[in-house]
Amino acid sequence: MAKKRTFLGRLWRLLLIKLPLALIALSLVSVIVLKWCPILVTPTMIQRSIQFRDDKKYHTHYKWVRYKNISPEMARAVMASEDNLFDKHNGFDWKAIKEARQEYESGKRQRIRGASTISQQTAKNVFLFQSRSWCRKGLEAYFTVLIEALWSKERIMEVYLNVIEMGKGIYGSEAAAEQLFGTTAAKMTRQQCCLIAACLPNPLRRNAARPTSYLMMRANQIAALEPKIAYPDWVYHKSAASKKEKSSAKKSK
Repeated sequence: MAKKRTFLGRLWRLLLIKLPLALIALSLVSVIVLKWCPILVTPTMIQRSIQFRDDKKYHTHYKWVRYKNISPEMARAVMASEDNLFDKHNGFDWKAIKEARQEYESGKRQRIRGASTISQQTAKNVFLFQSRSWCRKGLEAYFTVLIEALWSKERIMEVYLNVIEMGKGIYGSEAAAEQLFGTTAAKMTRQQCCLIAACLPNPLRRNAARPTSYLMMRANQIAALEPKIAYPDWVYHKSAASKKEKSSAKKSK
């Protein structure tokens, strides 16, 4: 009887203490490593490959590039479209969350932009599979806190613009530029970036290369919103250090 109690005690310690601690340690190591390393594959890519395994036309297009090789227009467009306060919040847009909850409770679902921030979307795409369960939402919040604490905003944007689904089988800015417009991420125009941003709420059904009238209207709305947003210097590939150097140079003159 004593042996049975000992076994059950060890089992409970394993399930309630050791296993959770091991998972937390693994998640921390993963986030720290990916602070510098390119993302090779994401759960979303794997999930879509399985989802479209019978579609012979489906192919995964993905190519990692550094943020400096992505047009600043892409970051401007997604911030205007998806997360106006990206550089100011701690990963969660509490005002948008409150409004989304109120609309859900009232039965209204006509929001153009949801409450999910770029940080949350990055956490979801890099570490989790696509689903609508509360468990997934809880893990998304957990990884969002981690990347906000351990990564810079520029790094979060770099990862986001490399892994986010931008079309059927198309992941990231470089693949989108090549497959949709026959160019590179560095050379994309403002209109092209706004069209891609307009597709993000439903990239499997929307096509930036063949925009509908609604998609064109939405892209124009995004472009019109961009001048109203105060973008940080790193969006334009300028470092904080270079800004300080220019400032000190002007003062010395």
